[in-house]
Amino acid sequence: MAETRLMPVPDGLDGLRLDVALSRLFGLSRTAAADLIDAGSVSLDGSNPQRSEKVHGGSWLEISIPDPIDLAAAPPLAVDGMRILYDDEDLVFVDKPVGVAAHPTIGWEGPTVSQGLAALGMRISTSGAPERQGIVHRLDAGTTGVMVVAKSERAYTALKRAFKERTVEKLYSALVQGHPDPSSGTIDAPLGRHPSSEWKFAVVAGGRDSVTHYRTVEAYRAASLLDVHLETGRTHQIRVHMAALRHPCCGDALYGADPVLSRHLGLSRQWLHARSLGFVHPSTGEQITVTSPFPADLQHALDVLESEA
Repeated sequence: MAETRLMPVPDGLDGLRLDVALSRLFGLSRTAAADLIDAGSVSLDGSNPQRSEKVHGGSWLEISIPDPIDLAAAPPLAVDGMRILYDDEDLVFVDKPVGVAAHPTIGWEGPTVSQGLAALGMRISTSGAPERQGIVHRLDAGTTGVMVVAKSERAYTALKRAFKERTVEKLYSALVQGHPDPSSGTIDAPLGRHPSSEWKFAVVAGGRDSVTHYRTVEAYRAASLLDVHLETGRTHQIRVHMAALRHPCCGDALYGADPVLSRHLGLSRQWLHARSLGFVHPSTGEQITVTSPFPADLQHALDVLESEA
């Protein structure tokens, strides 16, 4: 059971980011602290804060901390459908199936990429918080596609820098409802936690900068297939930005997708796929790009639309 604590913020933590303050207060990794914030298990003066919010001495902090769990000790587990797309001494690219998280986290009981790699006997970098060693970026559990994991410490450092400096080329495919106008464009809108739902995100004033570029590849009768390039990598970024344009991803019930169209297309999750990932290889210095084909459920939805064209 979770333990709930209510306490004032110590003066010695005044001015720190909330995730940093929690990690110091309770001996958590910064990632575990951020996961608690994202899960809605933390309130600051009665409101649900963002992880980057600054704390002030004397503010009231309420936090629900689960019983101690060694997230790093999650057992190896073969992950059905997870394929290795590329593997060398520094990197491993996987084709992440739906229903699989990147790494163990509080509140997630399903399979993870980390467990799948461990089951394959794959050695990965020991850099990073214990529960996410080697993990340099994440995909939502409901989003499929290509994901890279660092195997060497050199690769971990180089890839973390590349993602931070936005030099990684991230291409997604998204099937959205209707027809965006203009057919190509850029969405530059800050994202933060939804004001009325702890599980959703939204375009909000004062949110984190978020930039999405999209281009229509194919226009069907009721939907459009887009190429989407990300400059930033915020949680639910494509889903929220497209919903803000009133063109949510097909099948995305959380962000307003039409359930009738979703059923017609046979979708039980958002039509969103990480198509390719490219960057300068940390050892060779050459550009490497790895791609992932559409999984069966997403391809089926396209086949339905094409049959009606």
